[in-house]
Amino acid sequence: MKPIPRRSFLKGSMTAGLALGMPRLMLGAGSQAGSPNDAVNVAVIGLGSTTAVGGVGGRGHQLIGRLREIPGVKIVALCDADQEHLDRELKAARDHGETPASYRDLREVFDAPDVDAVVIALPNHWHALATVWACQAGKDVYIEKPFSYDLWEGRQMVEAARKYGRMVQVGTQRRSSRFLADVFGRLDGGEIGDIRFAHALVYRPRESLGTVETPTPPPRTVDYDLWCGPAPNEPLMRKQLHYEWHWFWDTGNGEMGNNGIHVIDICRWALGQDRTPPRAMSIGGRFAFHDCGETANTQIALLDFEPAPLICEVRNVSAGNEAFSTGKFRGLNGGIVIDCEGGYFAGDSGGGAFYDRQGKKIEDLGEGDDAGALERAHLSSFLDAVRSRKAGDLTAEPIEGHRSTACCHVANVSHRLGSRESPEAIREATTGNAELADAFERCRSYLSENGVDLDETPATLGPWVTFDEEKGQFVGDFADAANKLSRRDYRKPFEVPDLTSG
Repeated sequence: MKPIPRRSFLKGSMTAGLALGMPRLMLGAGSQAGSPNDAVNVAVIGLGSTTAVGGVGGRGHQLIGRLREIPGVKIVALCDADQEHLDRELKAARDHGETPASYRDLREVFDAPDVDAVVIALPNHWHALATVWACQAGKDVYIEKPFSYDLWEGRQMVEAARKYGRMVQVGTQRRSSRFLADVFGRLDGGEIGDIRFAHALVYRPRESLGTVETPTPPPRTVDYDLWCGPAPNEPLMRKQLHYEWHWFWDTGNGEMGNNGIHVIDICRWALGQDRTPPRAMSIGGRFAFHDCGETANTQIALLDFEPAPLICEVRNVSAGNEAFSTGKFRGLNGGIVIDCEGGYFAGDSGGGAFYDRQGKKIEDLGEGDDAGALERAHLSSFLDAVRSRKAGDLTAEPIEGHRSTACCHVANVSHRLGSRESPEAIREATTGNAELADAFERCRSYLSENGVDLDETPATLGPWVTFDEEKGQFVGDFADAANKLSRRDYRKPFEVPDLTSG
């Protein structure tokens, strides 16, 4: 499909929307325009593969199922650059008595006058442009995590929501957890002392991507140029187009941005931090897989918040892909540990407990939120805001998504600027930070148990990088190189507009 020129798209969308900031709900549709009883017409953009190796069943596909469980929602359009994905969801829609329109090009969705809001579950490299275009077209946006592909794009997305008066919610659904809200309230009240550290854990076994000698033809059902969008349109040098884009820097942000964002976000919530970390560093690498992937499959990121820092640990290497060969930390192989002066909380939105300093359980907090109910609640808060036009009804506003995702970005920037160093050099670099030193030693043991010797295959030690949130850029040492990794070069017509300059 030939891309629609951006100028034509914007002209059409502004005409169709009648006026920016005035969705269909506010123009007299329904018996009481803007009332809680109004149906919200939703388009889902990016349906995902339900069969991709390593995938989780297609994020857009999953969100469609959740939307069907929420009263007052009408799915009026589906969009995907892969016709096979479209056909799959159109058949399912018919089975549910729905008759949504179908599109290959998302710009046609933004031109559609009957669409109030869009749910975007595209690959990361599309998140910013899709969000900005939707806001310019007068559509509200539910954007999947991670909020942005890079730091500069995140700032443009925040500004787009503000400039065009749109409701934008980030798909970090743990923000809607009542269980965590109660736990963090108790921690904030000092129940087990002041918070001294936060740990975000992603111990998830994955498999090698393998390698290819020659380019893999994209599926014939895919408009590959449109799929690439803001990313370079280059030959596909991996076996699979879908899902594996996570592990390549042109399109994804690795496991840090894929699943790390969830636990980093709730750690930042627990810490009460309303900013990007002032500095960060990374230790990690891509070990054992010997494949074409680029991003780290093992990573320790130190996000130097004050007074309580945050460490995120990613572990994907697993001998034989066994479930627990990634190890555990304080009984967990995923979730968060909030370390306090008098003990710690270990758990996630699904439940947890308080422990004393020796690891003895003080209080079992029981089961937390059901995953499905949590996802419905998060989508529902977005739809409430679409109706009310009150950003306060959102539970994950754009600035929150930007700051949490920025944690992932600064960690990855440090990693990409790093160099391979011996274990002794890394130990020296961690001197003075007991938590970081312990995380490295535990990581070394986990890799050793999975056949990786860091003396023979050194880890990458990233430098400290310093980020100025007000300026929206890195400063100090390594600033020039870090800032070059924070804004990509675009190809026409897929350019994210600069909304923050001037």
